[in-house]
Amino acid sequence: MKRLTWHEFDARITKAQAKFSARAAAGIPKAEQFKGGAHGERVTARVGVLLGLAFLICFVTGLLSHLIQHPPSWFFWPSRPVWLYQVTQGVHVLSGIAAIPFLLAKLWSVYPKLFERPLVRSVPHAVERLSILVLSGAAFFELSSGLLNVAQNYPWSFYFPQVHYAVAWVAIGSIFVHVAVKLPVIRRALTRERAPVEPSGRGLSRRGFLATTGIATGAVVLATAGATVPALRNVSGLSWRSDKGSQKLPVNRTAVAAQVTQTARDPGWRLAVVTPVGTRQLTLAELRALPQTTVDLPIACVEGWSQMATWRGVSFPDLLRAAGSLPGVDVRVSSLEKTGLYGVSTLPGEHTADARTLLALELNGEVLNLDHGYPCRVIAPSRPGVLQTKWVAMVEVR
Repeated sequence: MKRLTWHEFDARITKAQAKFSARAAAGIPKAEQFKGGAHGERVTARVGVLLGLAFLICFVTGLLSHLIQHPPSWFFWPSRPVWLYQVTQGVHVLSGIAAIPFLLAKLWSVYPKLFERPLVRSVPHAVERLSILVLSGAAFFELSSGLLNVAQNYPWSFYFPQVHYAVAWVAIGSIFVHVAVKLPVIRRALTRERAPVEPSGRGLSRRGFLATTGIATGAVVLATAGATVPALRNVSGLSWRSDKGSQKLPVNRTAVAAQVTQTARDPGWRLAVVTPVGTRQLTLAELRALPQTTVDLPIACVEGWSQMATWRGVSFPDLLRAAGSLPGVDVRVSSLEKTGLYGVSTLPGEHTADARTLLALELNGEVLNLDHGYPCRVIAPSRPGVLQTKWVAMVEVR
């Protein structure tokens, strides 16, 4: 084997590097390939506004749902109108679904930025790129995990509500950072007389791309909105959870899963109502002997689906008076369920004073079946389904 001199070795290395660089450069798309209407500054800004609006609505309505389930001392949530939570949570899920095509469109519009060189030009540019990386990761996590939650598919070991809530703050924070860094560009792009003329290229025009994005977003929302908008139920082919279930109501957690099949059917079951004056034990027959109230209330799940139903039972004002207490006090409701995360809930005084808040014994004209909470369950207006405690064993005035 011929031995190479140092100069020959160096020349070969230089030649190989040049060849590698040429091949790498040939494989990187040139910026000129992305000069079509879909990649213009104005398109990016407009899609970004829509995406930001969808995320903001999703964040605010999700924050409301979190505060209802984990209320701080200052938080207040009304019991009227009865459909309020049904609307806010439906909007939360649908705005998240609408954000998916907006996010994909936004990423496609800024795709050429991936090939800009140098990668980092300044500190603001580095902050911008970092905010995009964090925003993209948080957005993809929120939207994908939210969709899996809607489908009740949990391929992870963490507690979904807690992690979903935490990452939502990361996502909204990165959005504000990104907007702050890009504000001059956004202003220029949204001001028609100041926006630069953008060259046309192959593919959709700017208006065509925006129209396609709008149509795609409308289609996915329409396909799923029937889960929360009854009027669209027959045209929403991908809607989940409607009136298909026992007693015309979906069931998220069955009696078997809650391990209450024997205790709920026990003839010795008694409802304990604990007040400052003492504890009263009520049989099912005694509950039925109290004044009965019939109301039409929706049950609305955190997954976004909702369904109106007719409930009959003892109103909480009547129940508290029968036990020697006054309506309008906070009560702690405990279930026969011992293994779930929602076996105990707190019913605020706003709801215990409302005659439409029931300890329900019947559903849609029939005695509650086991999966819907027999022998009795809570149904309160404008409350998440996870807080409508089933298989109630004890009510304690706090």
